[in-house]
Amino acid sequence: MAVVTVREVLYMYSAVRQAYERLLSVCGSPEKAQNAVALLVWLDQGTISAIHFVPAIGSDAVAVMAWEANAVLEWLRNQVPAVPAIPLISALCMQGGVRIDPGLFAFHQDLVVRGVAHFLDGAGKFVFNDRLHVLLWKSETGLVGNPPELMAPYTQPVAVPEDCRSMFITFSKGMPPHREEIFEYFREKWGDCVVRVLMEKTKGGLMPMYGRIIFKTEAIVKLVLNGERLVKISIRHRQIWLRKYVPRPTNATA
Repeated sequence: MAVVTVREVLYMYSAVRQAYERLLSVCGSPEKAQNAVALLVWLDQGTISAIHFVPAIGSDAVAVMAWEANAVLEWLRNQVPAVPAIPLISALCMQGGVRIDPGLFAFHQDLVVRGVAHFLDGAGKFVFNDRLHVLLWKSETGLVGNPPELMAPYTQPVAVPEDCRSMFITFSKGMPPHREEIFEYFREKWGDCVVRVLMEKTKGGLMPMYGRIIFKTEAIVKLVLNGERLVKISIRHRQIWLRKYVPRPTNATA
């Protein structure tokens, strides 16, 4: 079986890269642009779909598309009563013969998240890699030969350490949810995405004030934050604040 190279993957997803650059130029946040593109890739069912129109449409339309995609991602994280409408994305998908009903997201939340995360953790790591695209441009213009990075076989990236796929969580004083409730919140919405939940160890009957969620993939952390430093969710009317976990530095010894 022929080996697929990184160069070939970049060519394969050239339209996706163009859409990403267009969305980035409008929304300004790499994380939000990447998540929006990953959602559009998931919506692409192998025919001409919304993502192929992004490079050619006007800036105002791109901004609307980015807003619609990120509204869906926000809904997936912190569900509101109704799924947000996505009239522009739906209209562009219809031009490719695909009808997108917003109810799709409500009935298949776990499939959506799993598909988006799969792209972010896989091909997305190459598609959104600026350095690889600079190398590709230099190679195509004759400034360099065939860089080893581009000629290397394409493989799914290896699993990242737990620290890279963890989130630090804090609770309102005296109102922490149970560990199982945190598990269930994400399991119901996003499927089997949590490895474990750690809570502050306390004494004397004191309630924990913080904890840590370890997800199965780094992409889930990116989807939860969606370009923000700190986000809030509510579990059984109790607020939880989440941010990317940053391990404490260890002092090197001589």
